[in-house]
This record gives sequence, C-alpha cells and structure tokens, in this order.
Amino acid sequence: MSDEQQAFVPADFEVPSALAGDGFRLEPLGPQHNERDLAAWSGSIAHVRATPGFGRSWPPPEGMSAERNLADLERHARDFAERRGFTYSVLEGADGSEEVIGCLYVYPAKEQPGQPGQPGRVHVSSWVRADRAHLDVPVYEAVSRWLTEAWPFEGERIDYASR
Repeated sequence: MSDEQQAFVPADFEVPSALAGDGFRLEPLGPQHNERDLAAWSGSIAHVRATPGFGRSWPPPEGMSAERNLADLERHARDFAERRGFTYSVLEGADGSEEVIGCLYVYPAKEQPGQPGQPGRVHVSSWVRADRAHLDVPVYEAVSRWLTEAWPFEGERIDYASR
C-alpha cells in the first residue's frame, strides 16, 4: 500500500460495507451490478450530468457498451479492494429489492489544473436516476452524516456538492 493510499484511509480502518437509508441502501459496486448499473445511468444521462458535483465529462452522452461499463465497474471494485477509492451502488429500498438507482463515489481529491494538490481532501459525488430524483437529497444527507460519523474524514476536508 502506498503512502498516498494510507493518507486516504488508515490501514487499520474497516471500510463500511453498507449504509441503509430511508428508501435506499448502499453496497460496494462491482461487476455483479453491470446490467442494472448500465440501465440506471444510461437512462438518465442528462439528469446525472446536471447533478451537483458532476461535470460535462461523465456520463458520456453517447452511452457505452456493456463491456466498457463492466470494465469500469471492475476498475472501481479494484480501487475498493486496494483502498484507493470507494464506489457504492445505490439500491432502491432497504429491503434489498436490488434495483440500481444510483451510485456514490468516495475518492481522494485530485489536483486541479492551475491549483496545487489538496492532500487529505476527499471528493464525494453521487447521482440517482431521473425517475428517483426525490431520493437525491435523502442520499446526500445520509451520506454526509455517514462520512463524518463512520469514516476517518474531517468534515471540513470533504468536498461533496450540496443539494
């Protein structure tokens, strides 16, 4: 594990494997979500791109193949396993209905062009499908609390675009 990874989360920190919220739950994103994840974001591209915290680079307006999406999910799963970043599927219902309705990303903040790096800062973003837009604020609020209560991050070091 590199110094950079250790600076993101301590080696002895047990990464949360779930969060149950009002009308949703989180679980680590992985290849098993491919078909449902692809359907979730590709049916809501304009909505996701308009979500606070997302720019104009993702999701791609033309979509992507299931194979390319799978490679992306495999990369996120490797990041999670190697503690470089943590991506969660947002699933509808705390009862495990298993419908993918969004995604949450927790990664070290990247250096921005013209700005020095931000060691110790955390970049968080999340989206929900357009037809579940009413869950955007509840996801944001639950995740914001979770990050300060269950994770080793100082609140003022978390960059998560407000809703």
